Amino acid sequence: MTEVGQVKKNRKGWKIGVIAGVCVLAVAGGVGAATVPTWANNTIASEAQKPANNEPSLVAPVIKPMVLGVTPADGAAAVNPATPAVVKATNGTVKNVSLVDDTTGAAVKGSVSADGSTWTAGAPLKFNTSYTYNYTVVDQANRETTKSQTFSTVPEGNEADAWSYVPDGSVVGVGQPVELNFSEPVLNKAAVEKAIKISSTSGQVGAFRWYGNEKLRYRPETFWKAGSTVTIDMKLFGVDFGNGQIGNFNKTITMKVGDKQVLEADAAAHVAKYYVNDKLVRTIPVTMGDLRFPSASGYLVVLRDKQDPAVFKASTIGLKPGDPADYGTITVRHATRLSLSGEFIHQATDSALPYIGQTNLSHGCIGMDAENAKFMFDNFLFGSVVHVSNSTTKETIANDDGFGDWNIPFKQYASR
Repeated sequence: MTEVGQVKKNRKGWKIGVIAGVCVLAVAGGVGAATVPTWANNTIASEAQKPANNEPSLVAPVIKPMVLGVTPADGAAAVNPATPAVVKATNGTVKNVSLVDDTTGAAVKGSVSADGSTWTAGAPLKFNTSYTYNYTVVDQANRETTKSQTFSTVPEGNEADAWSYVPDGSVVGVGQPVELNFSEPVLNKAAVEKAIKISSTSGQVGAFRWYGNEKLRYRPETFWKAGSTVTIDMKLFGVDFGNGQIGNFNKTITMKVGDKQVLEADAAAHVAKYYVNDKLVRTIPVTMGDLRFPSASGYLVVLRDKQDPAVFKASTIGLKPGDPADYGTITVRHATRLSLSGEFIHQATDSALPYIGQTNLSHGCIGMDAENAKFMFDNFLFGSVVHVSNSTTKETIANDDGFGDWNIPFKQYASR
């Protein structure tokens, strides 16, 4: 803010002082100056100088200089839309304010404080928009000043968005981490995390983990409690992601945690046991990954991608014609995806059906008969858990190849 009414003298006489970027209303002699009454020059030095009859002395009224502060400033560019639009007249009053979107002509509504000194916009600004202010303020001597100024907000190219892997209101399995994906790289990670509040009706506390600069996840120490609701409250409007990228929304989404569904798949026993809320519901004979393409060990999470039918091409995993493992292109039924790299639960091919429950001959998938594959396809919530044991490899899926988050000890997960 700049004090209005300051004047300074130089060798060429009196002039109006201007402090950078703020309108200055001078209270002094010269053009536009207030008329000074003749009695204003009377010298009243002390009580001893008052008239003997104690009649009141003529003393010039004290008029404090008005300080005018306007945000955003005149001519400002790339203004963060979260910046409050305010006109404030200290030692003065705001008579009227008009703040208009130059593109649409729509006025931004606002209100004046009880003491009349401050006008504040009642709605946030928009991205990629030019605005014009017109306002009138009045100082303590009842002198009006009217001014017009313009500014513009962050351009479209610096507007940053984000979206959730889980659609709002979805029912998910107990192993589903929160995942947010950002349209622009996030450099100010601490600021973004601070703007996101995640809570659960189960009271579970979790931790954030970044996968690169555009993917953020959150999970509790143990699986979400069945029947709980997880709320993700994002206050990202106006948050600086870094490199001039500004968040463009506030949003709250929820995910409802369904039954605890876990499939324990034992590669050595060729059997999978399906539990619901820790009770065994089905024992399913399976065939899993062979020696060359063993099923990943540890935890996997059911993804949203279910396909019926699904078309598999051997070339997508690097197999070429002439390779004994090359299966060309095949179509399978009731495929429930477990990893982005291509592990599924699905109905085994006709040639593999005789080996279910006896040996492992898949390329990493969990093969079942038609009835059980369809049952899992129809009932297994995305976000539910598959736990693979006794595979011929100790290797787990990559942490971001689907959701390998549960293979990371929580202390390590939280420490990043």
